[in-house]
Amino acid sequence: MKISFSPPDITQEEIDEVVDTLKSGWITTGPKTKLFEKEVAEYTNNSKAVCLNSATAAMEMTLRLLGIGEGDEVITSAYTYSASASVIHHVGAKIVLVDTAKDSFEMDYEQLEKAITEKTKVIIPVDIAGIMCDYDKIFEIVNRKKNLFNPSNKMQEAFGRIIIMADAAHSFGATYKNKPSGKVADFSCFSFHAVKNLTTAEGGAITWKSIPGFNDEDIYNQLMLLSLHGQSKDALAKTKPGAWEYDIVAPNYKCNMTDIMASLGLVQLRRYNEILERRRQIINLYDKLLIDENVQTLNHYTESRVSSGHLYLVRLLGKDEQFRNMVIERMAERGIATNVHYKPLPMHTAYKKLGFDIKDYPNAFDMYKNEITLPLHTLLKDEEIRYIVKEFKDIISK
Repeated sequence: MKISFSPPDITQEEIDEVVDTLKSGWITTGPKTKLFEKEVAEYTNNSKAVCLNSATAAMEMTLRLLGIGEGDEVITSAYTYSASASVIHHVGAKIVLVDTAKDSFEMDYEQLEKAITEKTKVIIPVDIAGIMCDYDKIFEIVNRKKNLFNPSNKMQEAFGRIIIMADAAHSFGATYKNKPSGKVADFSCFSFHAVKNLTTAEGGAITWKSIPGFNDEDIYNQLMLLSLHGQSKDALAKTKPGAWEYDIVAPNYKCNMTDIMASLGLVQLRRYNEILERRRQIINLYDKLLIDENVQTLNHYTESRVSSGHLYLVRLLGKDEQFRNMVIERMAERGIATNVHYKPLPMHTAYKKLGFDIKDYPNAFDMYKNEITLPLHTLLKDEEIRYIVKEFKDIISK
């Protein structure tokens, strides 16, 4: 057998929708992008959503909307992909990394509270593998620390506390205490990258809870300006007869979604409940087949948290990096692609240059050193999952 790690699940329906877009004569941001935004908002129970070209852009534009910049501090997890932290650097703020709790992929919430200073403006929790963080605990912390919060603009004043911006790249479709991802944090930023549960090839989205004193339509328009050069009209608005003229109100950025991308998303969203259910079935089968092994897996489905089932993370208990890497090589020899999620940020050159040292994040290192991610995607058949586990057990037992 040859088993890929995470190929996109594309059907004839997606292909037909993209062809329809190509034939329509409208391939950049247009009617299908606007429709996809509407459907993402409805899916997450929000009044508005903004679709962009990546979750990275979504997070950066949100920080810029909030006026985060030089002199500010933004906290995120040491155990994440670079995008969670690089966007902080992009806007000129200081990156503050927090270790994970022991034997957990989530931030240590006690350390999170200690990391908050008078300069802290935003916390970026990371929903690893599709499981949402403990947002009640995070909101309790920021409310306890209200006295330290120093707003620097009207939007920050409206919050009156540190703002929670979820890196929800993995958690589209997940729930926390019966609330959908996108309706729990103040802002939520999703990824629709090729390997995600719902894909637009590349792509992302922002949703937000309504802010007192601010109109959702105004926030949407501000994000439109941020993501399209500060241009007062998008291409769709300019096509109206005689409506060519526009203004550039600020020298902004370029990260809009296209209708080709949105075409994929519209069909994927129609199929999404089936996609989530198949992922649940795969996770349940993995859990059943691995129950007697000396490994630790995530609990994706609990009373308070229902995962989107994005990744199947496994810890090889008592093992080290060398053993884990050997397992990855042996699995590849047997036709099975695996991965690691994640190498903590302080282990990467870019973050070492910023002064971070993995020795200050021992729990994150312990989670990383023996973590291996098994294939999890909706093209997997049950017999392939059984083959993966059979070979995995054989390798780790030797």
